[in-house]
Amino acid sequence: MEVHTFFLHLLIILLTARIFAEIAERMHAPRVMGELCAGVVLGPSLLGWIEPGEVIKLLAEIGIILLLFEVGLGTDVKRLVRTGLASFIVAAGGFVVPFILGFALGYWVFGLSLLVSLFVGGTLTATSIGITVRVLMDLNRHQNREGQIILGAAVLDDVLGVVLLALLYEFSIGGGINLFNASKVLAFLAAFFILAPIAAKLISQIIHRFEQVTTISGLIPTSVVSLVLFFAWLAHEVGAPELLGGFAAGLALSRRFFLPFGVALHYDPAFAERIEAQMNPIIFLFTPIFFVMVGLSLNLQDVNWSSPFIWIFSLCLFVVAIAGKMVGALLLDEPWPARLIIGTAMIPRGEVGLIFAELGRVSEIFTNEIYAGMVIVIALTTMFPPFAVKWLYKNYQHHLPNPTAG
Repeated sequence: MEVHTFFLHLLIILLTARIFAEIAERMHAPRVMGELCAGVVLGPSLLGWIEPGEVIKLLAEIGIILLLFEVGLGTDVKRLVRTGLASFIVAAGGFVVPFILGFALGYWVFGLSLLVSLFVGGTLTATSIGITVRVLMDLNRHQNREGQIILGAAVLDDVLGVVLLALLYEFSIGGGINLFNASKVLAFLAAFFILAPIAAKLISQIIHRFEQVTTISGLIPTSVVSLVLFFAWLAHEVGAPELLGGFAAGLALSRRFFLPFGVALHYDPAFAERIEAQMNPIIFLFTPIFFVMVGLSLNLQDVNWSSPFIWIFSLCLFVVAIAGKMVGALLLDEPWPARLIIGTAMIPRGEVGLIFAELGRVSEIFTNEIYAGMVIVIALTTMFPPFAVKWLYKNYQHHLPNPTAG
């Protein structure tokens, strides 16, 4: 892509995202829905003006990392720990149940091969933490109990998802299931996840110390963006899937670092406020690109709408996708409205589901019909839950504690 063309595309993305977000806000819908719709309109599904190129993907991943960084700054660690067991139940149920049901549906009902069925099940395990978090922040519910349960569960689900993605990637390039290579990938990922929180604490203290003595402005934004690039490279070096290529693959994994990094900075409230004030303009610039990117990645024109298989396959997967994410939430000892909100907030597949589906397509594991069916399910589970969460809060908010309650 020519440089001037990229600038034009970025201009269109930013302005269209803002316009659609304003429209969504005036229609009393979550802003994220406007940004998602902007991507659908601009992308191959409708106008076809913009393709999701590698540079746009990179900017989008930086956007979701910075969004999680912002969430980390505002996260009450003690409250998050208190919801740990509930978050684990939601994440485990929302990962295991869709995977088993999706695999069983593909392998025994539709007669797909073992590897294809594993990819189908893996795609259904995904949860788009970015969409989930953004909706909760728009509603100012990310700090209450069910918001903290959702946040913890989404992070755990994201971790489980990237582990499964790495394994499936290894199986796809290795020509089948290889336990030795799988254990090697798991070892790399385990080292990254163990060291990330420790590194987060150390780096936050270094930034705090230098911020007190420097006389030059801009240390905090420079440090944070530099960390984005460093952990992108590092995650790629320790075995992140190369699906998105180089930095983008690393960023998809490095964002698991930035939530604990944000939390680590939270120990000094005044310092955290300065960081938030300096980072907000950058966050507001990059995060809409991420949600537009999710919409751009959905090509609904590729779907053969006349195929009976696609409709039956998609419908079955859609039911599994909804029910699988609700199971863990329904097991909680919470008021029923809270259970429904938690389960519904875990449904969006978004960019994580698309990564699984795209890996299946480029590895030639998915046929066009199976890929189209997966895209339909991802699109439906991405577009509707934000509306459902907002409706549930509107109608059942009086059954829930206020946003500042522990």
